[in-house]
Amino acid sequence: MKKIASLLFVSVFAGAITLGAYKLFFEKENFTVISQENNGAVVNTNYTPTSARGAGINEVDFTIAAENTVNAVVHVKNITISQAPTTIFDFFYGTSRSSVPQVGTGSGVIISSDGYIVTNNHVINKATQLQVTLNNNRTYNAELIGTDPNSDIALIKIDPKEKLPYLAFGDSDHTKIGEWVLAVGNPFNLTSTVTAGIVSAKARNLGKNQSFIQTDAAVNPGNSGGALVNTNGDLVGINTAITSQTGSYVGYSFAVPSNIAKKVVQDILEYGNVQKGFMGISPAPVNTRDAIEKGINNIDGVYIELVEEESAAQEAGILVGDIIKKVDEIDVHKYPDLTGYLSTKRPGDTLSLIVDRNEELLTLPIVLKERQSLIVPEMGLEVRNLTEHDKKVYKTTSGVKITGVPERYRGYGLSEKVIIKVDDHEIGNIDDAFTAFGSISKYGKTVIVMVGSNGERDRLIFQ
Repeated sequence: MKKIASLLFVSVFAGAITLGAYKLFFEKENFTVISQENNGAVVNTNYTPTSARGAGINEVDFTIAAENTVNAVVHVKNITISQAPTTIFDFFYGTSRSSVPQVGTGSGVIISSDGYIVTNNHVINKATQLQVTLNNNRTYNAELIGTDPNSDIALIKIDPKEKLPYLAFGDSDHTKIGEWVLAVGNPFNLTSTVTAGIVSAKARNLGKNQSFIQTDAAVNPGNSGGALVNTNGDLVGINTAITSQTGSYVGYSFAVPSNIAKKVVQDILEYGNVQKGFMGISPAPVNTRDAIEKGINNIDGVYIELVEEESAAQEAGILVGDIIKKVDEIDVHKYPDLTGYLSTKRPGDTLSLIVDRNEELLTLPIVLKERQSLIVPEMGLEVRNLTEHDKKVYKTTSGVKITGVPERYRGYGLSEKVIIKVDDHEIGNIDDAFTAFGSISKYGKTVIVMVGSNGERDRLIFQ
């Protein structure tokens, strides 16, 4: 017993010596200085609550969304047949050519259990044969149902023997910047690839007044047409494009918002083409000398520079100089905010606009109309449908009025004339004009019959 007591005493004594030595020689002293002056330091505390979805990436669960998505994303193969010379003599003289198949690949998203698939227009463009491979490696031939090159959306269909897993469209208008998203597709022919990122920006314009969701989820060639989903597995976008000097992912990519894709699909199924509602306004261009001089370069909203005659905007009482601040529940900071929302609407839809007119906010209802003007292919003339006033002035009930002429045709006296015939095509409206100019041969001659404001007819021949 005495031996145990002595060992315990030695152990305690050794521990005390070790602790004292550490305190004396190794531990650094920390001091907190408290000032009692009236202007003492203030401790800033952030009381902003953390997200209910978790404090960081480790709190986010992508597994359920990924599992629900990969089986609804397919591999799309586009086979096109091109004519190529078989010998050097064929190359120079064109005596005979062989058919050479070319294969392109992309992705698609199943949106119904009976086999409807949405993809990009550029994935299936000019295809002579389409093949779809599911995640279970079953391959089907696909039928093209319809396309919309403006939004780069296409709808194709397969005929499966069983019901397929599919994704439901989410509401892309309520997607938030900073929200986690997954990109699912087949980059480099690697099927069922899932990458994660956040929504970097919304209503991003890439040059054609389109409205894309920008994300930093890795998207590469082959991802086009694939799904962009949120952590709930809702389809919020169709992956479409990357901006890169190398052609591969460099940190950001773009997707067509699901609300636009959904509307395009519904129009194709119901009408056979895309129904677009237009306001009939032109915004003031930004980042120009004229905009800077007018003091409108940094305006928060869309400054209206032109209101078309007999347009929806004119009938709603919108004036030049009005600034559109909001459409329905969507804040409008720049033109793509407005065009992106309008892309989800049809002629006849009624919207509520909030405009700033001389620093007074007005609420104006507006009923959208069909497009009244467009730029025709080949020649690039801007034309619009005739107004009732035009029909009286030009003494015609059909035709389209030329409102814009490219530089190379400025010397032909085309401006403000009414086109009534192109070759053998009678022109009744802008749709007729688009079809007629689209069929012009680059190697033949084109005859255009026009009417002037005094009723005289001109006949121009373009070689």
